[in-house]
Amino acid sequence: MSRDHGVPAEKLQALPDYEHSSLFTEREMIVLQYADGMTATPVNVPDTLFKALRAIYDDQQIVELTSALAWENYRARFNHSLDIESEGFSEGAYCLLPNVSQKP
Repeated sequence: MSRDHGVPAEKLQALPDYEHSSLFTEREMIVLQYADGMTATPVNVPDTLFKALRAIYDDQQIVELTSALAWENYRARFNHSLDIESEGFSEGAYCLLPNVSQKP
């Protein structure tokens, strides 16, 4: 879907390490940090991050963004808990997993 809306492949590939990438605008970085905070367990959206979000979006936009993120988190957790796997509808697409350091 992102590619259909003009997001370059380079940005998609940089998502797992977006905080260290120069490909994302400040606005995109704030949204990605918000998405990370909402996805964390427990949810972790510091006041400073929410203040930055409010500086660029109005209340209606924040509600819409929050709703979309919450819905994707719901679907991911629902599918994972029921061991529902991909049905192969995204042929040719990929989903990069974040880099997770292994503890010795």
